[in-house]
Amino acid sequence: MPRITPNLWFDTQAEEAAAFYVSVFPNSEITRVSYHGEAGPRPAGTVLTVEFSLDGQPCTAINGGPEFTFDEAVSFAIDCADQQEVDYYWERLTADGGQESQCGWLKDRFGLSWQVVPAELGRLMADPDPARAQRAMAAMLKMQKIDVAALREAADDAGAAS
Repeated sequence: MPRITPNLWFDTQAEEAAAFYVSVFPNSEITRVSYHGEAGPRPAGTVLTVEFSLDGQPCTAINGGPEFTFDEAVSFAIDCADQQEVDYYWERLTADGGQESQCGWLKDRFGLSWQVVPAELGRLMADPDPARAQRAMAAMLKMQKIDVAALREAADDAGAAS
């Protein structure tokens, strides 16, 4: 099967965004930068594309112009082992102009949407006790950043309204 590589469209911030993302995720690096030549469409020598990997996942960023912007229809999910990882990614990705949303979603300062998801959320949503799963869901719907301890507490609180 061919490799699928996310290609992120920026106006002029491809290199800045790639540098930011590789600083956030471990085992990440910028692997290649290409530049516009004399044929354009932008000034010769300005960055055209940046190839990078995020913990082994290849990605490309392109300076394509202002015509297209990001929205929540496409997002990247970060599967976090625990609250410490949730806190780390949430803090890094919302820094310097990022925006918190709800249910573990955020936008970074470039407008790219991320879902910062602890493994415990999936386990609680799939709990064999549907009432327990519903209590966890109700708690999650009130959160911005996911709080694992609060999810567990809600799931375990049989007296809570679902």
